Amino acid sequence: MAFSHSLTGIVAATHTPFHRDGALNLGAVEKQAAHLLTGGIATVFIGGTTGECHSLTLEERRALAVRWMEVVRGTPMKVIVHVGSNCLEDARTLATQAEQLGAFAISAVAPNYFKPRDIAALIACAAHIASAAPATAFYWYDIPSFTNLSHSMPEFLARAGGRVPTLAGVKFSNSDLMAYQLCLHAPGGPWTIPFGIDEFLLSALALGATSAVGSTYNVAAPIYTRLITAFQRGDLATAREEQLRSARLVQVLASYGFMAAMKALMGMLGVEVGPARLPHVSLSPEQLVKLRADLETLGFFDWVRP
Repeated sequence: MAFSHSLTGIVAATHTPFHRDGALNLGAVEKQAAHLLTGGIATVFIGGTTGECHSLTLEERRALAVRWMEVVRGTPMKVIVHVGSNCLEDARTLATQAEQLGAFAISAVAPNYFKPRDIAALIACAAHIASAAPATAFYWYDIPSFTNLSHSMPEFLARAGGRVPTLAGVKFSNSDLMAYQLCLHAPGGPWTIPFGIDEFLLSALALGATSAVGSTYNVAAPIYTRLITAFQRGDLATAREEQLRSARLVQVLASYGFMAAMKALMGMLGVEVGPARLPHVSLSPEQLVKLRADLETLGFFDWVRP
């Protein structure tokens, strides 16, 4: 059975902030949180793909979780901590800490160097991680474009409910919309399936999505707020227009290297989160100038003006 958990709306997958020399910059978290709250986003997903999780040490990830929980205390903001790791014992350490800190939920990507060979192994990994936080909602994190794993998430949900008591659903960063629909209606539910591909959000809403986790919500929350509002009132023409803006934004950012361009754009919006860590490569001064020009030509800064 699904673990009862209330996750709705858009969730920003936040960047991990660094100083210019690449050291962790925990002082920037307060400004990140304030920026998101101002944009109407009240839930964050920290230390995930956008947060460059696999480029962080275990201690850096622990420190990041502590800082976010300090910053959001007394605000309406909720924190989902990504705890996934190729080392399951590190994942358990992070899960235990997240529960002790009072995180809203935890999530974990599959080990993807030594890969779970089948659904049974995948469920065993999920159960091992989730058991370290036995009172906290747990979301499996399916992102095959990064893990090179393509196990069936509807089957995972159908079989994992009895093995993972805190399983609330799947963070679904996968373009397979048929599988997404089947996850929403998988046995043992109702499951919460936050959708994880920003430029496909409208498609997921049409299938029944009630929550979404994404990186461009950090920089373009107004686009998605208008999209969702238009969809809910049946104004599909406006919803499609906003989704097209999202797609064009993603296209521009990806042409520069998505991670580096996203972090640069955060700086343009007044929230300095520093460079990306290797193996990502930060933009040159010339690229920064060109990126801003491309975004201005697109109309991006008008799209996100309060």
